[in-house]
Amino acid sequence: MSSPSSNSINHSLRPLAFVITSTQTGTMIVNRFDQQTNRIGETYGVGYQYLSTSAFDPDEISLALNLLRLRRHYFGDGVIALDCGANIGAHTIPWGIEMTHWGEVLAFEAQERVYYALAGNIAINNLFNVRAMNIALGDDSHQSHLDIPIIDYNQSASFGSLELKPLATPEFIGQDVNYQRTQPVPLLALDKLNLQRLDFIKMDVEGMEQEVLNSGAQLIARFKPILLVEVLKSGIPAVKAILAPLGYQLFAIGLNVLAIHQDDPCLENVNLSEV
Repeated sequence: MSSPSSNSINHSLRPLAFVITSTQTGTMIVNRFDQQTNRIGETYGVGYQYLSTSAFDPDEISLALNLLRLRRHYFGDGVIALDCGANIGAHTIPWGIEMTHWGEVLAFEAQERVYYALAGNIAINNLFNVRAMNIALGDDSHQSHLDIPIIDYNQSASFGSLELKPLATPEFIGQDVNYQRTQPVPLLALDKLNLQRLDFIKMDVEGMEQEVLNSGAQLIARFKPILLVEVLKSGIPAVKAILAPLGYQLFAIGLNVLAIHQDDPCLENVNLSEV
């Protein structure tokens, strides 16, 4: 029997993008190419943070965990949290670990390959109180799918910074993004979720914050959850215009807005200035 040629062996070689690492919040599958350096020399990316510091935005994670504990304190067990734009689970995993036996997480991630890592992280950490869905959130009144750009996960980029829809002033994520080369992903409005309770929503959807908030206006009005919304690309005024009429008070925290309903007893524990 002839041995395989060197060419056939070489054809099987491929880069190892996704790797497993130990972090401060559990074992995580991360993409080692998940990084981008901006014009002023700052390097960022979910994978980059984990591999450089063994953590991702610990202050933001700590804030979210404290808010989840407060909702449990005031409203009892059965806390429900939504991670909208979950990436590989930087929030999802510590939430799930913390809320074992008293809360559940629904995590949404539109990028298929990133979603696979998210699902793997849920499984590898044995989080049976967490569910993940490979969907995009937004206005599904006229379409059931959203065509999102295909990018190369074996080349450096900040994958969490990918804009599912093109913006007037797009962020360069480390790769050129071609909105003519796409793949469909199911699109779902938050109001379509069949929930009996909702305590917390974290939203990081790269410029689609207004659309996603509007898609969940009924859900938000009914359950009055706490919201932590990234406003880097949408801006504070746009988010405030949606939430303030619903009775929310808004507070700026880094790149995010924290929104707590005026009737929520958790508001008593917030010592921040309104925006």
